[in-house]
Order: sequence, then C-alpha cells, then structure tokens
Amino acid sequence: MSIKYTDELDWISPEMLSGFFQGWLNAPAPNHHLDILKSSFKVWLAIDKDRCIGFINAISDGIFSAFIPLLEVLPEYKGKGIGSELVRKMETSLTEQYSLDIVCDANVVPFYERLGFKKCAGMCKRNFQNCRGNS
Repeated sequence: MSIKYTDELDWISPEMLSGFFQGWLNAPAPNHHLDILKSSFKVWLAIDKDRCIGFINAISDGIFSAFIPLLEVLPEYKGKGIGSELVRKMETSLTEQYSLDIVCDANVVPFYERLGFKKCAGMCKRNFQNCRGNS
C-alpha cells in the first residue's frame, strides 16, 4: 500500500469518492461530495492507486479562523494513520489562522485530543432536509 497525499482536485471524479459517509441518514451523493470539496477553502486527499481513500476539508475566511467540517477515511483503511496524516497536512496548510475548529462525535474526541485539539463548548444546528443525498 503506497498512499499519496494531494491537495489537487482537478483530476478527481465523483466515481473516485464512493464508499464515504457510511451510517449517515442522508449522505451526500458522490457528485455532491465533489462539489463540497471543490467549494472548500482547503482540501487534502489520501489516494491509493486511483481511489480516494480519505479526505479532509476546511472552510475559512482566509484570515482569522477555519473550520474542519469533514474528515473521513474508508473503513478498510482506518487505523493506519491516514486520518492523522490528513489532519497534520491540513494544520500545516492553515498555520496562519488564529483558530482551527472541529465539531465531532464523542467517540472520536480521543483521536483529536491525541493530535493536540482541546475540548470546548459549542452549539450546532443541522437542517438534515438540506443534505443532497443519493436520491
């Protein structure tokens, strides 16, 4: 397994983004997933051969703060350090930002704590009806 990391999206197709968002009630379809990545401030992908096996994206004002809404690694590639490397690459890309925020599920808090992130209070609202799913 030779994983390559890239922040280039020009050659990525929706077909290369299959298998993500497992367990989501209304997961973005691969074409919508690609639109999300293309609209992001910064993106990093993990590639194995011609398949995207992991990704992270950030949205930002480009000056003060950035937010990481998505980090995913395909199930069969988890536990190999790919997610950690994607976070490190994103952090390096965003070193000029004052704040880097992530909202995550409780079960992945230890993962982010190992990478130097701290718990903080936050609030969120989800409009699930607005997620363009597979239909």
